[in-house]
Amino acid sequence: MTWRSLQKEREYGIYWYSALWRVLRPVLIGATVAVIVIGLGMSLWNRLYDDYAGPVDAADGTEVLFEIASGQSLTRVAGNLEKAGLIHSKTVFKYYCDFAGMGQKLQIGQYSLKRSMNMAEIADLLTTGDGNPLVRNITLIPGETIEDFAAKLVRTGVLDSADEFLGLCRKGDQFRDYYYVSDVLASRNAGARKYILEGYLAPDTYEVYVTAKPEEIIRKLLSQTEAVFPAEMQERAQAIGLTMDQAITLASLIEKEAGAGDFSRVSAVFHNRLKAGMKLQSDVTIHYITGVPKMALEGDDLTVSSPYNTYVNSGLPLGPVCNPSAAAIHAALYPDETYVAENYLYFCAKNPESGDLYFSRTLAEHEQAVAIYAPLWKQYDQSRGIR
Repeated sequence: MTWRSLQKEREYGIYWYSALWRVLRPVLIGATVAVIVIGLGMSLWNRLYDDYAGPVDAADGTEVLFEIASGQSLTRVAGNLEKAGLIHSKTVFKYYCDFAGMGQKLQIGQYSLKRSMNMAEIADLLTTGDGNPLVRNITLIPGETIEDFAAKLVRTGVLDSADEFLGLCRKGDQFRDYYYVSDVLASRNAGARKYILEGYLAPDTYEVYVTAKPEEIIRKLLSQTEAVFPAEMQERAQAIGLTMDQAITLASLIEKEAGAGDFSRVSAVFHNRLKAGMKLQSDVTIHYITGVPKMALEGDDLTVSSPYNTYVNSGLPLGPVCNPSAAAIHAALYPDETYVAENYLYFCAKNPESGDLYFSRTLAEHEQAVAIYAPLWKQYDQSRGIR
């Protein structure tokens, strides 16, 4: 190989290495910069995580009882967490919950938290409702009796036993501070009532503490009665010759006899019968006495001895036979004017499944309707095992 050829080969090798370096140099520089940036980013993230989102003390597994009470906002909860030393920053916690869509999902209750938990773990726990609830909802449905409601409270675990609840409702003495209860206790034959408080536990859904005692539950419902029967209703009752107790008693019959669409018409029938001095002859008063919702009432059913029996006694029964809705109370005070004017005096159920009623002005019309629909009542009773 000549000197010139060796020189050319050497020059070619240098050129090849130079070309390769020109390609690799920016890649190596970029990779180095990326490693530095990633390293700095991870260091920064770790610093931010440790300072804001990480556990306050990763080594501290001590359980800390934390409570979220009803009505507390996310800001309030975040502040309480920071005060308890469970998070680094209430502001960061609040922004995190808002960003993650947890802001409206905090669940009331008592939670066992640890300072070794990070912010995300705490937020997840507080929004899944794994804490022990402080409150629960209870619902009294319009038309339910005190005994119905007490049985439901036991069935749903609100009360261990219905005895104390029923005893308080039966006597009513501890609730004299409610003027309407005091009036009932002072009324004639109050001692003969099945329950002094029947009719005065306002149907609604209520939030009560899980530790609530029977008296606290009763007071919660009694207090709502003032809202259901305000001053203007008191004035209306007086204007048509009724006391509050009589209005609620009448409303309880209406509630049990009809669907909401027929409330005012049933009210008109009862008002007309009271005005005419006729017995109300309301089947639901018999149901209240016997505890059996029998539709096809017969002789022995109708003659049962009780001050609640409106087939035997004139006027309204001794007291309410259920806890009526605000709509039924309104109907008791504002009967259907057309049905009042046309002097409707009778009604009966048509198809028991539908709850529709047939209204009549005369006894002959009523008896004809009963002849048509009575077989349906008997079939309905038989289908439910009622004889």
